[in-house]
Amino acid sequence: MHHTSKISESGESARKVEATEAAPDKYTLLLGPDGPIARAHPQYEFRPGQVHMARAVADAIDNRHHLCVEAGTGTGKTLAYLLPAIFSGKKIIISTGTKNLQEQLFFKDIPFLEQALGKKLSVSYLKGRSNYLCLKKLAEIEGEGYLFSPHDPEYLAAIREWSRTTETGDRAELSDLPEDLILWHHLDARRETCTGQKCPDFESCFVTRARQRAQESDIVIVNHYLFFADLALRQGDFGSVLPDYSVVIFDEAHELEDTATQYFGTMVSTYRVEELVRDAEKELSALGSPSPLLADQLTALRARSGDFFSRFRGKEGRFPMRELGAGIAVRRGPRDEDNFGDSYTALVSQLSRIRAGLASLAIQSDVVEALARRTKELHDELEQIMESDSSECVYWFEIRGRGIFLWATPILLAPILKERLFEQIDTAVLTSATLSTGGNFRFIRSRVGLETAGELVLGSHFDFSKQAIIYIPRDIPEPRDQEWVGSACLHLEKILEASRGRGFVLFTSYSQMELVYGALRGRLPFPMLLQGEKTRTGLLEQFRATPNAVLFATSSFWQGVDVQGEQLSCVVIDKLPFSVPSDPVVAARIRQLNESGGNAFYDYQIPEAIILLKQGLGRLIRSRTDRGILALLDKRVLTKSYGRTFMNSLPPAPVTHDWARLREFFSGR
Repeated sequence: MHHTSKISESGESARKVEATEAAPDKYTLLLGPDGPIARAHPQYEFRPGQVHMARAVADAIDNRHHLCVEAGTGTGKTLAYLLPAIFSGKKIIISTGTKNLQEQLFFKDIPFLEQALGKKLSVSYLKGRSNYLCLKKLAEIEGEGYLFSPHDPEYLAAIREWSRTTETGDRAELSDLPEDLILWHHLDARRETCTGQKCPDFESCFVTRARQRAQESDIVIVNHYLFFADLALRQGDFGSVLPDYSVVIFDEAHELEDTATQYFGTMVSTYRVEELVRDAEKELSALGSPSPLLADQLTALRARSGDFFSRFRGKEGRFPMRELGAGIAVRRGPRDEDNFGDSYTALVSQLSRIRAGLASLAIQSDVVEALARRTKELHDELEQIMESDSSECVYWFEIRGRGIFLWATPILLAPILKERLFEQIDTAVLTSATLSTGGNFRFIRSRVGLETAGELVLGSHFDFSKQAIIYIPRDIPEPRDQEWVGSACLHLEKILEASRGRGFVLFTSYSQMELVYGALRGRLPFPMLLQGEKTRTGLLEQFRATPNAVLFATSSFWQGVDVQGEQLSCVVIDKLPFSVPSDPVVAARIRQLNESGGNAFYDYQIPEAIILLKQGLGRLIRSRTDRGILALLDKRVLTKSYGRTFMNSLPPAPVTHDWARLREFFSGR
């Protein structure tokens, strides 16, 4: 297998990396057929790409430079970055795309390496505060009757029992608790309600203890959400959550821009105002209602908030997200038809009154101080969203269920991450199975502000030429054509007949998914599962347990889903996953690129779609014994000038336009 390895300096390809090849052969000894990993792993396979990646990561850490690594499926990239991290002797943060991967690293991979290497490793993991139980809230909830479902008394009893024995306070240990349990929201250790060192439970607090373990560890495993929340906090008044570090390794690094965007923007929601009012009323009651005037002011805040946010209802039309326009003093609604001025002014004025009322309470407490801080934050952030004239952000609103969210989101993340992250640390390693486009890392580096980095592209450990076949029909209308759904259903029947079900059919939109699912219901002779009928975990369990099942799903099943074996023998993607231009952030980024002289379609939309397409197709081949069909029901890859770019990014499997070859593929097993 051919591996490329080069250094990029100031965005240009430059000298070859000789250092990685000349490095001591420690990683061949560790990862080779006669090494400790082979002896400890019952399904061991020698992976040359894994050794190559381990050397490159070690070189980046030792010589203090940044590195991008695309490691195709089956490379074994987790051990390839964990081993150099362990032997570096430096303080290292490992940041993963999901909490599930974070837990897999800590509870599975680290214990395996401890066994293989015969040594105890200095590793801890840290999650966001809402994952941990607050002991103070648990004690206070006893007499409050905060019950939201008939099962809450038994859930509360289970949480109380668990709290007496848990070492971590991490709710992931409570596997029988529903994911969306409202009760947990009243028991978690979120910053908004935390009084810090003034809390009587500070020393025994699960967050305090988790942070102490992180301070004492050589390696701390986090997820991207916590990492960027911490990075954003480091410029603020509250200091950092993570210990200081000189090296960070990002796994699933293709998600960095999207995750970081959420934390370097500003968001105010109806929920934040509701929670502030509820928590303030609760504290006034606990203090013996010392201020009837403040109680009236809180009631007024509820009304002012309702009036302001109600003006966003009914404005979303087909899309739940819309950009806000600029006004003379205060932002206007879409197409400038709505003036929020009066209701906005009334809301921020009311927040100022409440802050003054809290400050003048005769009885002060740590909780009252925290409430005053939250009121000021809400006031200032609302002002930033509704009054700022900065062109560096896009201002928009989103309706989710009964909640309304207002955002100020930075259009460009690159300058922020360049200054706050990449210029501040010795080494950043970015790795993923899908990080390059066109065989290089120019796109991802330009999006996240990584100007100079070593580059390594490692092909998959699997033999796609024998394990998979790619089907792209020529005789299908383009996805925008109203005839597409009917034609796609005919193709799906043939594809799934060849694979005997056992497939994921992945869509770029819910509406398309529901149209196709509805059209095929009763026509397919296989069990059909639909996203939304159960939780993601529940659907995956049902899919694995149901012979010949077909799962119809959207974005959340494109990434991070692993089904090995014959149960998943087919992955169909409806169309090229271009980002939705109705998303205000996407629209603003497209505008910015075009106005600055670039071509947003080729510089942003195509590379982003390529990475997502590679993620979706990557669901199929997860082991050396997997075989199956990869199908794309979008002929634009064959007919459009940009199609060749997509074709070059597909796995190295034979391509066919004849569905009869799919039957032959399976009959030749």
